[in-house]
Amino acid sequence: MPHLDTPQSRCRFAIASGDITPPVGIYHRMWGAATHERAEGIHQPLRAMAAIFAPLEESQPRRILVSLDHCLLGAEEMERLTSHVSRTAGVAAEELQVTFTHTHGAGLMSLDRGNLPGGELIAPYLDRVAAVVAELVMRAVPHLQPATIVYGAGQCDLAIHRDQWDADSRQWVCGFDPKIRADQTLLAARVTGDDGRLLATIVNYACHPTTLAWENKLVSPDWPGTMRDVIEQATKSPCLFLQGASGELGPREGYVGDVAVAEKNGRQVAYAALSVLESLPPPLTRYEYAGPVVSGATLGLWKHQPLDPAAGSKLQRFQVRDETLTLPYRPDLPTKDAAAAALAHYSAEESTAKEGGDAAAARDARAMVERQTRMIRRLAQLPTGDHYPLRIDLCRLGDAIWLFVPGEHYSFLQTSLRARFPGVPIVVTTLTGGWGPSYIPTRATYGKGIYQESIAVVEPGSLEQIVEHVACRIRELLPA
Repeated sequence: MPHLDTPQSRCRFAIASGDITPPVGIYHRMWGAATHERAEGIHQPLRAMAAIFAPLEESQPRRILVSLDHCLLGAEEMERLTSHVSRTAGVAAEELQVTFTHTHGAGLMSLDRGNLPGGELIAPYLDRVAAVVAELVMRAVPHLQPATIVYGAGQCDLAIHRDQWDADSRQWVCGFDPKIRADQTLLAARVTGDDGRLLATIVNYACHPTTLAWENKLVSPDWPGTMRDVIEQATKSPCLFLQGASGELGPREGYVGDVAVAEKNGRQVAYAALSVLESLPPPLTRYEYAGPVVSGATLGLWKHQPLDPAAGSKLQRFQVRDETLTLPYRPDLPTKDAAAAALAHYSAEESTAKEGGDAAAARDARAMVERQTRMIRRLAQLPTGDHYPLRIDLCRLGDAIWLFVPGEHYSFLQTSLRARFPGVPIVVTTLTGGWGPSYIPTRATYGKGIYQESIAVVEPGSLEQIVEHVACRIRELLPA
């Protein structure tokens, strides 16, 4: 009979969430153009979520996915977090996957900022985050239960292409190029327990949470906060947001200080996700043609029918593939000495501008000081050698593929993979494990002076290499 299958997964699942809002007064300056140092208030609470995915057979490995309402954490901060969670919660470090919603309104929680105003609060705050995450994992583990994940795809046009050529100043900026269509794919999933209770919803969308920028002085999850609130109010269940490959994607309206704009952006994504969620069929069913019914017209009747046991059994496949792909560093990677020299240069420019009363020049020089400061720390945390070891975590859950990678990848990662495997939900989660290799643009992006390319550490063609490698592994995981 004619029928319509909807991708699904069977596993054991549990989720827990907790508050990780930092104190007012903590170091907050995330943007180079910002003139403030400390957070002056709270827009919305920040959240940590721990979601556990495990096979129905308890002897097989599980995945513990932790999502934090932060932009990112550096290598040192990540090590402190995962070590504490592993030790306190009694879970293996390799089971943990820490990712970020990537809000730029939460503040820069880097231990090297401890000597700056509000920086003394960073270390104890990060200790509290680690304690909260460990508690969430311990709270979730006993509640693992059989569940079905049903997937759907839709569109949301919040995301725009942000590699923009400014013809007047003859430079590339992170702006809005309306001539280039951005990837606006939104994946949403509903997790339902075997008792019929809705356990959670999942939203996978690629768009930088950069609504709030240098004028904003409030701690904020940016648009993902309102997105979650709207969905949770409608579904009465937790909403887990996973940031996609958004290296060159940002909100149409952004870089503002008005939190109302962030809330508007969040509602836009929420309504798109709710549309997808409302379209999903009941779990463990498929939509089948049931035959004609004679009425005023002869009608074709379709019904949701239970899956047969053979079809249902393949949804239980839980296969994990963890690998490291070595990517050559770019040959023109800045050295620590060069970055230090640039830092000294811009620091002198800032001092000169201040002495001369040129506020605009002082602000721009201070932004460049910030850029070089971050470059020095990033270079210091890179693995030694000629290659960056990129960790790639792949998981097949029934009909779906879940991909976890560090760094900020251009959307080519997800658009290419989804084009090669049509009909297969591919959940792409970037920034897993931290910033790692920083931006990974397309080969064609290099050499233009675009910001993302200027701070990339791997050579041109790395993103294309990642796509080929992951596609090969996906073919191995999917049935012939």
